[in-house]
Amino acid sequence: MTRFETSHTDDTHVVLGKLTSPHGIKGWLKVYSYTSPMDNILDYPEWWVRKGETLMPVTIVQGHRQGKGLVVQLKGVDDRDAAEALAQTDIVLPKDALPELPADEYYWHELEGMTVFTQAGERLGRVSYLFETGANDVMVVRGDSESIDKRERLLPFLPDDVIIEISSQEGRMVVDWDPEF
Repeated sequence: MTRFETSHTDDTHVVLGKLTSPHGIKGWLKVYSYTSPMDNILDYPEWWVRKGETLMPVTIVQGHRQGKGLVVQLKGVDDRDAAEALAQTDIVLPKDALPELPADEYYWHELEGMTVFTQAGERLGRVSYLFETGANDVMVVRGDSESIDKRERLLPFLPDDVIIEISSQEGRMVVDWDPEF
C-alpha cells in the first residue's frame, strides 16, 4: 500500500508534507515528509504550498536527504528571509496528480472516512486516520452516531486477513474483527 500519512486533506488536494524551517542562509528549507519512504516527496518536482487558505505553486530546484530529514531549494527562494516566509506551510498536491495505483492498492487518504463494518454487518465506525508501526499499518476506527458504540478501535491493516473487502465506490470496508476486542 502506498502511503500518504495525512490528517489534512480536502476534496481536491492531499498533504504530502510540511516545510518546517529555513536551512542555512541561501533559501533552503527543511522538509517533513508524510510519504513513505520519506524521499518520495521529491519525486514531484512541482508542489503547491498552502498557508491558511492560500495555495501557491512552487518548483523544486534541488532536494536531498540531510541527516534524518530532507532539505529543498525552491525556485525564487534565494535567502533566509524568503525561506522563513514559507516555514510552517503544508506541501500539497492535487489528488489527480498522484500516480494511479493497481486495483488492490490504496493511498491512505482514500481509506480515511470509509465506513467500517464487520462481516456480520455491524457498523464499527469510520476510518479516522492510519499510522505506521514496525510490524504493519494500523487504522484508527472511531465509532459514530450510527455505529454499535462510540469506541475507538485500532485495527491492523492486513489485507486478506483483517481487511476482507474495500469498496471505494461505496466508501465502505468489511473487516474480520470481533467488535468486543
